[in-house]
Amino acid sequence: MDELKETIAKNLVQLRTEARLTQLQLAEMLNYSDKAVSKWERGDAIPDLRVLIKLANIYNITVDDIISSSAHERMVKPKMNTGKKRALIIALSVGLCWFVATVLFMIFFFIHKTEHYAYLAFTFAPFASAVVLTVFSAKWGNWWTNMLACSFVLWSAVLILHIFVIAFTDFRKIYFLYIVAGVFEILIILWFTLRRLYKHKK
Repeated sequence: MDELKETIAKNLVQLRTEARLTQLQLAEMLNYSDKAVSKWERGDAIPDLRVLIKLANIYNITVDDIISSSAHERMVKPKMNTGKKRALIIALSVGLCWFVATVLFMIFFFIHKTEHYAYLAFTFAPFASAVVLTVFSAKWGNWWTNMLACSFVLWSAVLILHIFVIAFTDFRKIYFLYIVAGVFEILIILWFTLRRLYKHKK
């Protein structure tokens, strides 16, 4: 077991160095603390299987490359290329949300009964974009991007409610909506902050 710990620790240090990542950067990508990464690289602990799989995906290798003592030469995928590819995927996905909103706007605009409300199609684009960002953040991001994405979902939903209330009702105490949303925003911040503090204790 000690030999396995030593092998994994040595490989993790080498892989991280080749990828030009700091312990903190790697920890953010894994959604763990840098203390946990430090323990793995010192050989004080072994990452669980889920983390090993995630590490293999990050470095574009197999789990066997991480735990094997015979795997000396590795092809590590440059992080810059991975980041650019992910940014392009996210941008295209968000762009698709706005494209759909534009198509719906054009359809409703040329229908006589709905032309005055055609602009409402665009109110859903920020919410759809926020959902897309939340999904990708959960897959590729860290606690900070996850918190921002969830906040974006919340406030884009508030925007939709605000516009629809103004457009279709006589209710004018709209500030009540923002008070409730503010409470939820505080809960979001507390949730992600407490999760972050908990993981730092690992």
